[in-house]
Amino acid sequence: MNDIEGIDPSVPPSGTGCVECEEAGGWWFHLRRCAQCGHVGCCDDSPSKHGTAHYRETGHPIIQSFEPGEDWFWDFSTDQLYGSGPALASPDSHPADQPVPGPAGRVPADWARTLR
Repeated sequence: MNDIEGIDPSVPPSGTGCVECEEAGGWWFHLRRCAQCGHVGCCDDSPSKHGTAHYRETGHPIIQSFEPGEDWFWDFSTDQLYGSGPALASPDSHPADQPVPGPAGRVPADWARTLR
């Protein structure tokens, strides 16, 4: 997986939270990082599914989990999961003290009922 098109290990993540959720004042369940441009978006269990939307808008096929302790990759173009891959520019996850779901202060009390 180290030489797969769609991965640029030198690009840092765009931030510590979902770009679009941060701009809109929304919240997310889990975060995903584009392995090509570093865009951080929310997962498909999140209300807005910005990680998949980023793939559809850009064609960037590979994401990596942006959760602490997870290093798996997903290739949207092949629907294939990889247990690991190349090390991407740090940081490799959102801050460990950032709650899941997050961010702190924006997650509704009934968040579990709104997923998927």
